[in-house]
Amino acid sequence: MRFSDLSVTAHLKDAPLNAHPEHDHDHDHSQPQLLQDLQTLTRHGGRRQMLRWLGALSAAGTLPLVGCGGGGSDSGTNLYNDNTSSTGGTTTTTSGSCSVVPEETAGPYPGDGSNTANGSVANALALSGIVRSDITTSVGSASGTAAGVPLKLVITLTNTNNSCASLDGYAIYLWHCTRDGKYSMYSSGVTGENYLRGVQQTDSNGQVTFETIFPGCYSGRMPHMHFEVYRDANTATSYTNKLKTSQLAFPVATCQTVYNNASGYSASVSNLAAISFNTDNVFSDGVTQQLVTISGDVTNGYEASITVSISV
Repeated sequence: MRFSDLSVTAHLKDAPLNAHPEHDHDHDHSQPQLLQDLQTLTRHGGRRQMLRWLGALSAAGTLPLVGCGGGGSDSGTNLYNDNTSSTGGTTTTTSGSCSVVPEETAGPYPGDGSNTANGSVANALALSGIVRSDITTSVGSASGTAAGVPLKLVITLTNTNNSCASLDGYAIYLWHCTRDGKYSMYSSGVTGENYLRGVQQTDSNGQVTFETIFPGCYSGRMPHMHFEVYRDANTATSYTNKLKTSQLAFPVATCQTVYNNASGYSASVSNLAAISFNTDNVFSDGVTQQLVTISGDVTNGYEASITVSISV
């Protein structure tokens, strides 16, 4: 089957590259995310992943507006029993014990200068103070604070081309939704905020640490965080300089515990119950390189860690 034969091609041709979330319902992330993710797979040549996902949807009899939630496995096993993961249309190369993290869509709400929000370019990377560890508060002229269960996230960046050696001096831009599924700068009610976005430069161990909150689960996706990798903090000013774009996944059991026991996450309960890793349009090909290791509790907060590998 050729891509030109797929019925979804017409959708991809007509779908806008830049979403306009200011016109969307607060939690109506599904359709723009779906179209943009399909476009990303096509642009990067991810034919195998695209065909699999479309095949799964075909078996269900429709292209659904995928929901966001539980019921999936936490194991991170590749769902298609492959020994490789898709990275920009090619298979990953392994050096030592690390593999290149899959390339993923930045989604409609990156805030990296690649699209607009409310009629102007949305670029949190250009904000003074965006290089910080604690991303729960806004910077610049904004002063809001994102409420939620505290989460400390440690990301270790390594190089598959150098025996998995740590990469120091690189920059990681992290962003994610609030506990009720909104993205600062874009979603109704928080367009004037820029919290839950921040840049950190890796230390001599290749590590960055972000103090944030546990993300909510909005309709259309499994709980996740987005990140981009840059050569250093000086170049982490625009999406045009990024080296890698990917996403982090969270164990379903932990998500269920947070959503069922912490205040402010009530909408995430039903959203989480409506999806699994198998049906998520980003994670359906496996989350082996993207699933964080996490510990803690709702009362005292959580600590999560993950090693992310790129090829440089």
